[in-house]
Amino acid sequence: MVKVVDASALAALVFQESRADEVADRLAQGRLVAPALLYFEMASICRKKIALAPRQRKTMIAAYHKSLQLEIESLPVDFHALVQTAEKARLTTYDAAYLWLANTLSAQLITLDERLANAASGAARSAR
Repeated sequence: MVKVVDASALAALVFQESRADEVADRLAQGRLVAPALLYFEMASICRKKIALAPRQRKTMIAAYHKSLQLEIESLPVDFHALVQTAEKARLTTYDAAYLWLANTLSAQLITLDERLANAASGAARSAR
């Protein structure tokens, strides 16, 4: 089973946030994929966490590096389709990249972002 993982879910896992165990369970089996954007978002999340807790810098950098070592295949997205996907789902183009990839691959989207999860479930319902 192919699963598209977004930055909210991956960050919860690698930075040991409150829902880390839930994400670990959801990612347990299957081929993990994401748009290349994932790693830019992970770097941004890491930087924000360091800004909020500078004394935790080493821990945050180590967690970020862990995210880069996970077996998550980076796949291209159709940039022509992103704006349309974003408009239709009322998402940012960044979130639309994950949704577009999940829809294109008929894959499960693993996210903790409520708006993105709702858009994905809405897309799944309309595809039936």
